[in-house]
Formats: sequence, structure tokens, C-alpha cells
Amino acid sequence: MSDDRGPVFVERRTYRRRRMADAARLLPVFGAALILIPLLWTGSADEGMGTAGVMFYLFLIWGLLAIIAALISVFLGPNEGAQRRHEDG
Repeated sequence: MSDDRGPVFVERRTYRRRRMADAARLLPVFGAALILIPLLWTGSADEGMGTAGVMFYLFLIWGLLAIIAALISVFLGPNEGAQRRHEDG
């Protein structure tokens, strides 16, 4: 049986790319949790945030999620390996 697993450490670029891919996978879960928070707010409009406040919160969360997704997509960039295969093919 061969114990040739390769190097223990990966390149810094590969490591960062994998972590950004992980962040991209977790972003919808994080967003859903943030969007569900207003369901936990109880009380009348006089005591807490009214409908306008909740809508402002949801719009703010939507905007932040869009900005974070755009930043993640910039850091991920095109897949270089797939691009090389496409050019060779």
C-alpha cells in the first residue's frame, strides 16, 4: 500500500480560494438567519420596530448580502484550471 498522499500543506493561494468557496457556500445560510431575525421581534409597533423599521432592516440585509457576494465572486475569479482545459480543447 502506497502512503503517497502529497504535501501536508497546500499553497497559500489554494488555501485562500478554498476558504472563499466555503464562505460562498455559507452566505445563503447566514443570510437566511439574518432575514429570519425580525420574526423573533415581539410586541406592538409602539414598543419596538414598526413595519417601516423591519422593511429598512430587510433592505439593509439584502444590500449587504449582495455586496458580500460580489466581493466573494471577485476573490474567487474564474477557475484557472477549467480555463486552461477550455483553451486546450
